Amino acid sequence: MIFGRFVAAHSSQGRTVTSWLRRIIPVLLAGSVIMFLVITSLTLGSRSLSLGEAWHGLIAHDGSVASVIVWQLRIHRTILALIVGASLAMAGVVMQALTRNPLAEPGILGVNAGASLAVVVAIGAFGLTSVNQYLPFAFGGAAAAAALVQSMARRSSDTGSARLVLAGVALGASLSSITGIITMYDTDAFDSYRFWVVGSLEGRDANVLVRIAPFLAVGMVLALVSSHGLNALALGEEQAIALGANLHVIRGLAFATITISCGAATAAVGPISFVGLVVPHVVRLMVGADQRRLLAWSLVTGAGLLLCADVIGRLLIRPAEMEAGVVTAFIGAPVLGLLAMTKRSRP
Repeated sequence: MIFGRFVAAHSSQGRTVTSWLRRIIPVLLAGSVIMFLVITSLTLGSRSLSLGEAWHGLIAHDGSVASVIVWQLRIHRTILALIVGASLAMAGVVMQALTRNPLAEPGILGVNAGASLAVVVAIGAFGLTSVNQYLPFAFGGAAAAAALVQSMARRSSDTGSARLVLAGVALGASLSSITGIITMYDTDAFDSYRFWVVGSLEGRDANVLVRIAPFLAVGMVLALVSSHGLNALALGEEQAIALGANLHVIRGLAFATITISCGAATAAVGPISFVGLVVPHVVRLMVGADQRRLLAWSLVTGAGLLLCADVIGRLLIRPAEMEAGVVTAFIGAPVLGLLAMTKRSRP
């Protein structure tokens, strides 16, 4: 009897330790990968630094070459890549849960199209040329487009997610056509706009980071707050109502999350494709469909993906750079195709 109790106690302790290790090891691995990417981002580029030089430049702040490279060229874009990637990935999770469509991505609400049109107007009508100058226009255009989509969807008797998607696609197409017309006849606007529209972290300084970080932080918090409601919505509208969920509150919170996160991210770095589409798919395969775990791991995965894309873009065609938006498309398209073929091959 005593021996049996001893074995049972140790068996229970063993299961507890195993469960704890299963939780902590992935967190440690993810943290290590992010730290490795941050170090790589600070050291590699058109002018590479050793670890010692990067560390000295980071802590000395003495005006040396290493200090200037770290503080003026790399640290702000590194932080921006992390928070923008995390925001886009989390917004993708929320968008797919809101529409119950695994192919949905944040730009489907017309956010990217609204920001693009606003940037073109800022360049063509007001002669603004720097990111800091047309940043408010881009965010305002994204927010206005999202609000217009919501207004169009509410005017219909069917206020479900399908109507929201249709309104977003229609408005996005209309705004994109207007943007195309303006850039066709205004070559100066086109020359400046084409560098923004591909999505890039190059040249983003502390001003961009300070102005956009609060919006991205609010978007992340809203995404995490909405996770419980999104879990209920994933069961179906009727089941969610039966569980006491308020669909209007859930949709409103999700819509605000997508608008703030994607509007701020697009305004800061331009449209970045595939992060909000591919990351939720990959993470869902690893952690399941629980929105709380899905959002938490998408935050980490999205941040790592965009920072990795930025570093790769700096190295591919040195001393020039390939924009991060181009690299994410190269990474995301094959991954999405592989996921589609894998799912199709399953019985």
